[in-house]
Amino acid sequence: MVQVRDVCNFLDAFAPPKLAESWDNVGLILGDPQRPCQKIMTCLTVTDESAQEAIADRADLIVSHHPLPFRPLQKITTEETPSRLVWQLANAGISVYSPHTAFDSAAQGINAELARLLGLVDVAPLSSDAVEPAVGSGRRGRLPQPVTLGELATAIRAVIDAERIEANFPREKIVKRVGIACGSGGSLLSLARQNECDCFVTGEATFHTILEAAAQGIALVQIGHYASERFGIEMLANQLHDNFTDCDVWASRRETSCRNWL
Repeated sequence: MVQVRDVCNFLDAFAPPKLAESWDNVGLILGDPQRPCQKIMTCLTVTDESAQEAIADRADLIVSHHPLPFRPLQKITTEETPSRLVWQLANAGISVYSPHTAFDSAAQGINAELARLLGLVDVAPLSSDAVEPAVGSGRRGRLPQPVTLGELATAIRAVIDAERIEANFPREKIVKRVGIACGSGGSLLSLARQNECDCFVTGEATFHTILEAAAQGIALVQIGHYASERFGIEMLANQLHDNFTDCDVWASRRETSCRNWL
């Protein structure tokens, strides 16, 4: 029978924890490695909705991209959201594993997959390890031919569920060299510039990062934090299903971006 540790070992090999940022909290965060694991749910974030789904569907393990908890908890009570969710999941016997930034940077991780979906060529990390050049922060590559930002937005919507796409230049601007950083990737703008990218696609960035990109002539395209990573969670569910055929694996059906445009 599959145990939680078996899934953890697979995830550690797929997205090695050593690739995670120093500030991150990755790996098995909650649970007993020796506990049987027959049902696995992936999600972007453990929220009330996704936690209740896992409890209702009797999941043994949640693989959540964003860690729960992310920061150390001083108390485990029901008074604060992170500790309340930890309490509920622990009571239900559900373990939690987070690959987070290790998955972002992995050879077959979220950034690499988005580069593939967009058809980029000559793809490489924005910043890589000399020993392992296929892994590292973000990705950069060339479009087969120059396109307008409007055409790039259409291409993005064709491969992921992006509710709203924003850019700091008009849709007519021509781009060819694209940098990618899922989630809150604005901090990688300088790496995109060093790699001579004329377009930088990320989930979200601060106002000042958007202005700085414009000043440097770089089209900064925001596709939404949720949209920039949720497809990777569905991809990961498929990977787990293929490798643990005796397990019931699914990507959270209740998870949403929790954003409404008014």
